[in-house]
Amino acid sequence: MIHVCSLARLAETVEATGARRVVTLIDVGTPVTRPEVIGVADHLHLEIHDICEPSDGYVHPQEHHVERLLDFVRAWDRAAPLVVHCFAGISRSSAAAFVTACTVHPERDERAIARALRAASPTACPNRLIVSLADRLLGREGRMVEAVAAITPHTPCVSAMPFRLALE
Repeated sequence: MIHVCSLARLAETVEATGARRVVTLIDVGTPVTRPEVIGVADHLHLEIHDICEPSDGYVHPQEHHVERLLDFVRAWDRAAPLVVHCFAGISRSSAAAFVTACTVHPERDERAIARALRAASPTACPNRLIVSLADRLLGREGRMVEAVAAITPHTPCVSAMPFRLALE
C-alpha cells in the first residue's frame, strides 16, 4: 500500500499507517523531520521543485532523481506501507506514487493505475516531468504520460487530504 500526504501530515500518516519507508520530494532547503520510526536508510529525500522544465534558481526533476526513486522502490519489500509526500501532497507525491505502482507492477495497465489514483484523490495532479522521466526509464513507451493526461483535470486545492493507492 502506498500512502500519499503533505509535509504537514507526514508524522501522523506514518503513525496511522505503520509505514516503515518514506519518500520525500520537497523544495531545496525545506526542513523535513524524519519520523523516529523511519530509519535513515528507509528515507529517500529528493530535493526538487515542483516544476516541469528547467528554470533559473530551481531544481527541476531530472533522470538521476527518478532513478533514485526507482531504486528505492525496487528495494521495498512491501511488508509495511510506503508513505510518499511532498509539500502539499498534490503533484510530486502523486507522481511518485503513480511511478511506484507502475514499477512494482510492470504488467499492470498504466491507465488502470492512473484511474485508481484519480479515484483515491480528486486533487492528485501528478508532476508530468517526473512521470515522463519514469515512463522512459521503465520502457513504458509513453503510456504512463498518456494515462496521467487522461485523468485531468484535478480538483484544485492548497493542501491535499492524505490518500492511499492500493497496489493490487
